[in-house]
Amino acid sequence: MSTAISPTAYNYKVVRQFAIMTVVWGILGMGLGVFIASQLVWPELNFDLPWTTFGRLRPLHTNLVIFAFGGCALFATSYYVVQRTCQTRLISDGLAAFTFWGWQAVIVGAIVTLPMGFTTTKEYAELEWPLAILLAIVWVTYGLVFFGTIVKRKTKHIYVGNWFYGAFIVVTAMLHIVNHASLPVSFFKSYSAYSGATDAMIQWWYGHNAVGFFLTTGFLGMMYYFVPKQAERPIYSYRLSIVHFWALITLYIWAGPHHLHYTALPDWAQSLGMAMSIILLAPSWGGMINGMMTLSGAWHKLRTDPILRFLVVSLAFYGMSTFEGPMMAIKTVNSLSHYTDWTIGHVHAGALGWVAMISIGAIYHMIPKLFGRAQMHSTGLINAHFWLATIGTVLYIASMWVNGITQGLMWRAINDDGTLTYSFVEALQASHPGFIVRALGGAFFASGMLFMAYNVYRTVRASDPAEAEAAAKIAVVGAH
Repeated sequence: MSTAISPTAYNYKVVRQFAIMTVVWGILGMGLGVFIASQLVWPELNFDLPWTTFGRLRPLHTNLVIFAFGGCALFATSYYVVQRTCQTRLISDGLAAFTFWGWQAVIVGAIVTLPMGFTTTKEYAELEWPLAILLAIVWVTYGLVFFGTIVKRKTKHIYVGNWFYGAFIVVTAMLHIVNHASLPVSFFKSYSAYSGATDAMIQWWYGHNAVGFFLTTGFLGMMYYFVPKQAERPIYSYRLSIVHFWALITLYIWAGPHHLHYTALPDWAQSLGMAMSIILLAPSWGGMINGMMTLSGAWHKLRTDPILRFLVVSLAFYGMSTFEGPMMAIKTVNSLSHYTDWTIGHVHAGALGWVAMISIGAIYHMIPKLFGRAQMHSTGLINAHFWLATIGTVLYIASMWVNGITQGLMWRAINDDGTLTYSFVEALQASHPGFIVRALGGAFFASGMLFMAYNVYRTVRASDPAEAEAAAKIAVVGAH
């Protein structure tokens, strides 16, 4: 019987590689985040060197946490989920291996070029044209592997998680290629193919949908597989998941202009972005409610299962940040929040609370299965990690809310004669305590990743590679 099954054994090697690198890049990216947060508390930490200044390291932080940590988590889970739900092996081991090494090469390229100041200056799209081309090639290959595997599936049905992963892959490719259209003038310098307000519009069409598709749709694919699996309950409503999918991908693409309120962008485009952002609350909460309600009859498991706790609390943060986003898109609210730390707090409610926590939960779920173990080395360490992550996220968000509203109110305060009540430096001084709390919250979160690294190391070290391969071969029989 094993002979008949071996050709359909899953390719867990590439999943293992991406899962381990998720933890490695998580530590580096979040550690760098704590460092640059500390630079805002103690500016001496810029060291008066060009490549260690906040302005150079901040884009490296965002690239490491979004594309290195988040990207590796998406690769690992999508390759895992598509094989198990389609009951077939990845269509090409060679192409899958290329996506792993190619993706790591892009990240190493970012680590080298960004501190040196080679940047397009576009948010989340800073990598200069040679790296952008490599990224596009790796991404198209990823699409071929993912959709090729779906084509050769053994099951008639395409599980809903794969719809989300598929949309995230297709739209991310489109966003990256269109926004990166540029005219190279040297090996590490190019100019955007667009100009003025058009360039800004295309950049934030890309920027917000990097959030909408890379950091939301892809991770919803993760949610639709790992929450039901860990809770051992079917998804609450399959019909809602389909409605949620189509509503989300139809609406999200229009929300970008809310980043450009009160700029040179035409007013009608700003208003359209605002309206679409508000409507977007409905499909976002549809996904959150579907995930939460999946725990019906399984809420008691949260007492003893810290992995499930990571997954469920991530949904709570997803619900909160997708309520906050549409509210901040309203022009009158935006006039207070724009350019302040409130925006930074909102981003990290989604990044730490939603993206990082669901990724961590998914990795904890997968690692024992990938390495032929019954469970992780230590449940106590997962529990400690959960509380460090939760407390860290709350400290981060709360400090940035207070800072943001303080900054917004101080900047708009005027005297009777129309002059500004406060100087910018006074607003900065008022922000200092919040910067300290933010750095502390980030340190809590990053330290949890060290607990995770040790736990993963001990689990992997105790594993039997032969057992893991055997598990991969027979898993197809038990896959749903």
